[in-house]
Parts: sequence; C-alpha cells; structure tokens
Amino acid sequence: MKRLCIIPCGKKKIWDIRPDTGPVRAEDAYLSSFHQACERYAKAFFDEWVILSAKHGFLRPDDVVHENYDVTFGTAHPEIMAADELRRQFHEKGFSGIEQLVMLGGKKYRNVLNAVIEEHQNISWPLSSYKGIGYMLQALNRAVEEKHELQNVQMKKRV
Repeated sequence: MKRLCIIPCGKKKIWDIRPDTGPVRAEDAYLSSFHQACERYAKAFFDEWVILSAKHGFLRPDDVVHENYDVTFGTAHPEIMAADELRRQFHEKGFSGIEQLVMLGGKKYRNVLNAVIEEHQNISWPLSSYKGIGYMLQALNRAVEEKHELQNVQMKKRV
C-alpha cells in the first residue's frame, strides 16, 4: 500500500542563519530540530514524503522555497493558504489517491488536513500521545536509531 508522510515545516529557516541565501529546495530550507527529526524519520520509513507549510502548502523535497517567511497555521496571518487552495494542490500533486497518510505534527494540523483529505483516505498521527515537543523529538530520534517505525494503532478517517 502506498503511503505518504506529511511533516511540518518549522519556524527556523536557512535565511535566519544565512540571510543572503537565495532560493533553496524545500528539503534544505527548514532547520528547526523538530523539523529535522521529522525529515530523518520520513526518509527512514517512507518512499514519499512532503512538507506542509502554511504559506506554500504541500512541498515536495525538491520544490523551491524562494525566501524567508513566518506564517503559521492557527493564526490570522493573511498569507495562510486557504483550504480550497490546499485541496486543489493536494489533488494536483497526486496525493488524493494515496490511501494511507501519516502526519508527524500536532493538533493544529488536524483541521487543516481534515479539510483536505478524501473520504477513502486514512490519516494517522503517531506523535499524538506525546505531551510536548521534547518527547516527540526523543520518540522520532529513537525510532530512526532503532529502525522501528512509530505505531499508532488508531488509524482514523478524518479525526
């Protein structure tokens, strides 16, 4: 069964460290420790993974991010991508045909993804039982180190 791992982008970006950096691949843009741990996990266990950005939507690793930004889901920022645009992008990139989605993010992504996924798609949240980013980081790092994918028994549709 084809699966897709969705990881959050993260606030800290390459331009925060090297302001003169021009456009970069999405895979190289985000530098927060949580994003990096999610990316290592996604690469270890999934053939296909994407970064979910409030400004750019679903970014494949090779998609280009042109410049720094600070836009977060769950805020009233005017540059947050609208749900209908996210849905269009999700279909255009071929993700609506993938039955199993895994989101390595917290609760603020639930409404976002529930507005995008199709009825036939299942989405799991393997980090949902962890109470804080520190525990999530430990779990992700341990999973990669031990080569043992995190389990989320409850594969719920539109939760």
